[in-house]
Amino acid sequence: MSNSQPSLILVLNCGSSSIKFAVFPVDADPLPRTPLWNGKVQGIGEPAPNFGESGVEPFPVELDAEHPHTAALQFIQERISKRLDGRRVTTVAHRVVHGGSRYWAPTLVTQQMLDDLRSYIPLAPLHQPFPLKAMGLLLEQRPDIVQVACFDTAFHHSLPKVEQILPLPYSAWERGLRRYGFHGLSYDYMSHTLPERHGDLARGRTIVAHLGSGASLCAMQNLESVATTMGFSALDGLMMGTRTGSLDPGALLYLMEVERLSLEEVGSTLYNQSGLLGVSGISAEPRVVVKHENDPGEAGERARIALALYVRRIVREIGALTAVLGGLDLLVFTAGVGEHNAFVRERVCRDLAFLGIKLDADANTINAPVIATTGSRVRVALEPTNEEWIAARCTQKLMIAG
Repeated sequence: MSNSQPSLILVLNCGSSSIKFAVFPVDADPLPRTPLWNGKVQGIGEPAPNFGESGVEPFPVELDAEHPHTAALQFIQERISKRLDGRRVTTVAHRVVHGGSRYWAPTLVTQQMLDDLRSYIPLAPLHQPFPLKAMGLLLEQRPDIVQVACFDTAFHHSLPKVEQILPLPYSAWERGLRRYGFHGLSYDYMSHTLPERHGDLARGRTIVAHLGSGASLCAMQNLESVATTMGFSALDGLMMGTRTGSLDPGALLYLMEVERLSLEEVGSTLYNQSGLLGVSGISAEPRVVVKHENDPGEAGERARIALALYVRRIVREIGALTAVLGGLDLLVFTAGVGEHNAFVRERVCRDLAFLGIKLDADANTINAPVIATTGSRVRVALEPTNEEWIAARCTQKLMIAG
């Protein structure tokens, strides 16, 4: 590579309403955890999308109403081009939610792989289509750029078979129906940063709570995934912002057989109309719902029960994973809700007091790195996640190896 044109890795995290990006140097060793710059277009498909990046206040952007994701990608490309200053983007890393049973390791993007990954769209319809759209556009527009897909399912490849298999006829396992697990880039980052912060304690019985608009838990031993709450799809496990989490399949049969909902209507209900939003009728965001807990009448009652159910599901699943681990040494909160909602952490830890958890209220209020008292039997911590760094690091290692 030419010294006059240092090469860069562009990491893209494409979602249904936002596209995040981060730029890292290809040749840095070790790879810095803070990107050279990063930003995002958010509100894609909504009336007032905006763009923000490091060092720049968010500002409105106009996107083609018929092709807003394509327009947002083009806008990001233009912003990056203005800041290259003689450097070149030679590699693009994509966060891809579902790799199925075929794709675990970071993989070079080809048209054949894109065709394979499209078959997993029904398993993650809120996430899977959008990185594939970005890959397809770049294959057409910039075939000179190397693209790498980094999979959220990959970290859970270490799950034992008893955690992967579904209680369906065995032929379902042979066809690839299994529990895959998600948020793997986030949990992969924890496997790197937690031992730095907490030493050998992190190699013991650890549960990481990735709580965002999507949410899951991962039980880790020796920094590997041994159990997780999301399964075959990104609907499983915890109650989320607009998703149900675990649900009696009999309820789905009832919706279809008795209430005559179509397959599409059931899908929309499970993914977009349930969770905190569906129960509260207010918002998918806990910080918004909590403001209505003291409202009079039904509004307040729905806000209270929505948050109580949200917390109960987290507590129930932490208890189940603690049983699988045979105890708990370290509980870690991460992602948007986990990192910034002190009242959610307080309520979860309150209901886990039987494990010997003792919360430091002051530390919790200021989002300190450790929020348990010194007398707590379980250390409770906050750790910001860094999925973009993991994607860049995996891509860098693949390019060196290749």
